[in-house]
Amino acid sequence: MRFLHTSDWHLGRIFHGLHMTDDQAVVLEELITLAKDSQVDAVLIAGDIYDRAVPPTQAVTLLDEVLRRLVQDAGKNVIMIAGNHDNADRLGFGQSLLSQNKLYITGPVSAATQPVVLYDEHGPVYFAPLTYGEPLAASELLGEPLKTHEDVVRRQIRSQLEQIPAAARKVALAHVFLTGAQESPDSERPLAIGGATTVGIDCFAPFHYAALGHLHACQSGSSKVRYSGSLLKYSFNEVAQPKGVHLVDLAADGSITVETIPLSPRRELACLRGSFAELVSHPQTALHDHYLQVTLTDDQPVLDAKYRLEQVYPHILHLEYARLHAGTDTSAAAVSHKKLGTAELFEAFFTQVNDRPLNAAEKSLLSDVINSDVQAERQA
Repeated sequence: MRFLHTSDWHLGRIFHGLHMTDDQAVVLEELITLAKDSQVDAVLIAGDIYDRAVPPTQAVTLLDEVLRRLVQDAGKNVIMIAGNHDNADRLGFGQSLLSQNKLYITGPVSAATQPVVLYDEHGPVYFAPLTYGEPLAASELLGEPLKTHEDVVRRQIRSQLEQIPAAARKVALAHVFLTGAQESPDSERPLAIGGATTVGIDCFAPFHYAALGHLHACQSGSSKVRYSGSLLKYSFNEVAQPKGVHLVDLAADGSITVETIPLSPRRELACLRGSFAELVSHPQTALHDHYLQVTLTDDQPVLDAKYRLEQVYPHILHLEYARLHAGTDTSAAAVSHKKLGTAELFEAFFTQVNDRPLNAAEKSLLSDVINSDVQAERQA
């Protein structure tokens, strides 16, 4: 059996003020073509289909169109589970009806969840949908105390394996944080604040393949336990990360072969650094069509910097100054701001931002401004 493993579409994502729906549609068009050309039996989507619990209309419309083309037009089975960004109840609406038409959606954690069974020339393949669930909510739904995310996953796996013949070929879909896996800062929402959120790779030992979602880097815990990563780059920390899907062949004996196929976005992400004059006078034409994060190294602010740079680089999403990130003192010995007067507080701020203290003329000007404000306040 052949299937595509993808996850973390995050439909409806807004990235630095940019609605990503059009960019997502371009990549999903490529995914549909790949599913057809590769003659896959199924497409597995391992959670975070939407970016938030109540997605915008455009995101819902895009998902509807993609699923229609995969299921109705191409005749592919689609197996989908909820992730931590999804509203599981909304996503799972109508799942019993849809499953009769090759679309299998698992929403909330439930003791009644059954494996999805698909057939090839060698017999059945059982797909275990291990949908995402918070430990407290899952405890209520499953009727037993579960303290960690791993407890939830192990409980779901136990329930699924009770319904699957021991010798059968088995594939898991799960939305989890695998212990030791690579995070993508500023892109992934934490599963919880504090507590045990990671899941050990040994949980998936009974399966011939585990299609994981949640972490946005395409990576593997082992040859048969893999993350496909996110559909697109959703953070400038992901600039160097390739994005794609896994094309998996499951043989009659349960052995697998995996090919990672890259996806080509409408625009790539890139980070650009330099002085305003350098970036304008020596433009990097190769980045003209990229979404950019620009870091200016100028000591002084540049008037209308973003607008003027956009004449050369039209797709700037974020602009910052390097000096604003320099000289930050987070040590315990740092002076408490609450103990500083107005002048001392401004001087500390100025030093942190500019990496130098106020000179005599600047101190004199600051003193005049403060005294003027104090006098005006007294008169009022």
